[in-house]
Amino acid sequence: MSDIEFGLDTFGGVTHDHSGAADTHPEVIANLVGDGVVADELGLDFFAVGEHHRPDFAVSAPELVLAAIAARTSSIRLGSAVTVLSSDDPVRVYERFATLDGISGGRAEIVAGRGSFIESFPLFGYDLKDYDVLFDEKLDLLSKLVRSQPVTWSGTTRASLTDQSVFPTTAAPMPVWVGVGGTPESVVRTARYGFGLFLAIIGGAPSRFKAYVDLFDRAQDQFGVPRAPVAVHSPGLVAETDEKARDLVYDGWLAFRTKLGAERGWGPVGPDEFEHEIERGSLYVGGPETVATKIAATLRTLKVNRFDLKYDQPVPHAVQRSSIELYGDKVVPLVKDMLAGG
Repeated sequence: MSDIEFGLDTFGGVTHDHSGAADTHPEVIANLVGDGVVADELGLDFFAVGEHHRPDFAVSAPELVLAAIAARTSSIRLGSAVTVLSSDDPVRVYERFATLDGISGGRAEIVAGRGSFIESFPLFGYDLKDYDVLFDEKLDLLSKLVRSQPVTWSGTTRASLTDQSVFPTTAAPMPVWVGVGGTPESVVRTARYGFGLFLAIIGGAPSRFKAYVDLFDRAQDQFGVPRAPVAVHSPGLVAETDEKARDLVYDGWLAFRTKLGAERGWGPVGPDEFEHEIERGSLYVGGPETVATKIAATLRTLKVNRFDLKYDQPVPHAVQRSSIELYGDKVVPLVKDMLAGG
């Protein structure tokens, strides 16, 4: 497991200062660009920025933010987490990421997904009743664009293409992942296209996703495609001690979980659920050794190729930046040592 990669993901969630006042969207974006630069300086492998279209998240155009990071970094790979492909145009997605690939010297990766929110559908004129066909057809077209041009394609969700080339070109094919929340159909579809599997494990025991990793392996064998990598994305925060980390995260976690629960009809939560997610679920909150031990256990169980910590917990940005530094300086080396020790 010596070749496992370690990354950071952010949705650009709006942060607050210590008085509780919300940071502006420009402040959040500027801080996020700085986070990417620090991640590169720490020697991390991957930095991903998600796409949302709602007031509690500042980033609606991840490629622009990633381009700003690319211009100030040299090594870290850069991608989305995720690009909401269902409500976008695969041609434009390809063009934007190919441009990012050129700016970054070949470091761009596409993580395509349906998205966990639906605001982009009415915003861009799509009907939710077409939810499945939109993603299926657009993923099919994207697969052709990144692998071989010119492209001939037809479907029901956009204009057909006949021997069409799309620019700019890239020096090598861009890696593509599919963000999956945990349905067997999504796992099999990802395998069929030969894309990487990007598992969003945001609640419950990570071990329950072992069945999906195994299914992905079997499906790739069945389709006769080369083995593609698997990544895990999970939320967390690192502080100097377990107690401090819990204290920093709880209020914001509860507020966001309560707000999201009200939108989606979930039941109320409280301290018991918070502790359960830290102790046995998918919330990586604690001091460096605690978080490293939990990440190492997840990697041993799932045998994946990359672990990404979604670091943008609802805390002041200074706390997020400290968490990034502890993750890169202490947690990742500890995990590597633990895995090397068996």
